[in-house]
Amino acid sequence: MLKGYFAVMLARMLLGDQSLTSTLSSWVLCGVVLAVFLGHLFPIFHGFKGGKGVATACGILFGVNVILGLATLSTWIIVAVFLRYSSLAALAAAIFGPIYFVFLFGFQPMGIALLVVCLLLIWRHRSNIRNLLNRTESRIGSKKDSQKKVHSQS
Repeated sequence: MLKGYFAVMLARMLLGDQSLTSTLSSWVLCGVVLAVFLGHLFPIFHGFKGGKGVATACGILFGVNVILGLATLSTWIIVAVFLRYSSLAALAAAIFGPIYFVFLFGFQPMGIALLVVCLLLIWRHRSNIRNLLNRTESRIGSKKDSQKKVHSQS
């Protein structure tokens, strides 16, 4: 999370306060967002095999705007608490992140960058989506072995 946050905040500090509204600065900030996210998904030092990007995306959103980060994190928490699927919560937050951005700031280049982040995050969760559809995705707080036993008995 800190990786995404610090990369975006450093870029915003270097670009100045108008980094979300100035055309050139906005596109540069979009490049930083995509670079830090892609760098997490496909790190060169780990054979281009990285994580799914949820925490990095969260840090990016907080770096772009604290209210945007809080709104998206709240979406994750609500889905996770009520449905107990971390992957579903991540997918819901990924989808709502760009939507919240448009509600807060209108249509700007950053919305496009966040949409790309959203689509990449969904793509990285394709196995989780398959498990959710097959009802084999593990829930928050359940052990994987007991989850497999329940599904193998039914």
